[in-house]
Amino acid sequence: MPMKRRRFLQMAGIGLAAAGCTPLLRAGSAADRPNIVYIMADDLGYGDLHCLNPASTIPTPHLDRLAASGMTFTDAHSPSAVCTPTRYGVVTGRYSWRGRLKRGVLFGYSEPLIEKGRPTVASILKTRGYTTGVVGKWHLGLGWPLKPGGKKEDIDYTRPVTQGPNAYGFDYAYVIPASLDMPPYVYIDNGQVVEPATARAKGRPFPAYMRAGPRSPGFNHIETLDHLLGKATGFIAKQAREPDPFFLYFALTTPHKPVLPATRFQAKSGLGPYGDFIMQVDWTVGQVVDALVKARVRDNTLVIVTSDNGSFMFRYPAGKKDHVDDAGIQGYRPEHHTSAYVFRGTKADIYEGGHHVPWIVSWPGTVKAGSTCRATICHVDLTATCAAVAGADLPAEAAEDSFNTLPLMLGQDGAARRPPVVHHSANGTFAIRDGKWKLVFSSGSGGREKPSGKPFDTPYRLFDMEADIRETTDVAAKHPEVVQRLTQTLEAFRQSGRSRPA
Repeated sequence: MPMKRRRFLQMAGIGLAAAGCTPLLRAGSAADRPNIVYIMADDLGYGDLHCLNPASTIPTPHLDRLAASGMTFTDAHSPSAVCTPTRYGVVTGRYSWRGRLKRGVLFGYSEPLIEKGRPTVASILKTRGYTTGVVGKWHLGLGWPLKPGGKKEDIDYTRPVTQGPNAYGFDYAYVIPASLDMPPYVYIDNGQVVEPATARAKGRPFPAYMRAGPRSPGFNHIETLDHLLGKATGFIAKQAREPDPFFLYFALTTPHKPVLPATRFQAKSGLGPYGDFIMQVDWTVGQVVDALVKARVRDNTLVIVTSDNGSFMFRYPAGKKDHVDDAGIQGYRPEHHTSAYVFRGTKADIYEGGHHVPWIVSWPGTVKAGSTCRATICHVDLTATCAAVAGADLPAEAAEDSFNTLPLMLGQDGAARRPPVVHHSANGTFAIRDGKWKLVFSSGSGGREKPSGKPFDTPYRLFDMEADIRETTDVAAKHPEVVQRLTQTLEAFRQSGRSRPA
């Protein structure tokens, strides 16, 4: 690595991890402002990757190679165990529960969730000359133009959508409104619906689960991921020819339902359609990396791959039929596969299976190949990290819960530990993680595991995550002082409106 670039990166990390601040030194050339590609899969479990779960028999060679080329964060978390709140946190650097969404997710017709005028990772990077793009699943609400006197589904597809990604700092946006099982099933290109939804999709059961609703005639669910991949690699090829750096947020639609792998992947994994879908996710990531190589920008591109929350696949006991026996069954016996690795729970739960996610960082010549980081981090940290990497100012009123992970990526000794991470479940249950301690503010899962409980149901439960990553033993009675301290910390975070110091 050139000495100038190395010195910039070293200075960028000094003393910044705790405060989420940005470097005082300004980079003067595009080489000092790397391209950033952030790939977020949809419902990809920690245990779905062979590099994280050696017991998995699903081939993930592209993700394995990417991990070998950079750093694997083994204690990374989504801010929520479901889709929309996590995406809000990714784009804004702020916990979603601070706004109007206190539980659950948005749907395809929902109104915009991000507040007007709120700085985003894209708008902040634009201050440093980045061209910003988002491709894939948006799921943060849109300003749909309705027909005169129309209601929710009475959309005038000939008029532009408002308050989409372009209103929040993205120069280029090619997205679907929400999850791939939520109508309307249309593509939106820079605010304009590509083809009106004049057809209608039928509701279908798992694994091809989807809700009935309006669909563009040319919208084919099984082709969606490949279609979006073409838009993402096209953006890379185009921007690589330009003098300014680029930021791409590629939000995959998979392996979220409907579980419809492309024909070329079907029956390849030996673990049913879900396993085949994981293979397609892996291949898709490989295609993005190949596009960077072909465009001759791989060496100056920071690539991050993660998931928005845990997998929706259940863990079934021995003797029960599973997804291998019947594709219509949504779960595996452990001898076949463990999407949640050793973690308790699944997507939607406050337990680790809901929010403990893969996080792979690759930046040739900058992030040490084959390295591992065990520090606790969160998706909301993307904004502060990108600001530090780009040399951008992080406004005090922005990214209230975001912390700079660049020092950790650089392997710097003595990098300050991140303040506690706040977890959130589908029903609005909170948990807080500080070092080895995790305090759950409910007597239930907050999601799909029974009992689900309610937010702030007592007794609260305390887990020692170093000794008990499976969350089997409540030790709250043995450590009342920890329960009291973490309860006060969460309350301070909620009342102050931020966890990053102003």
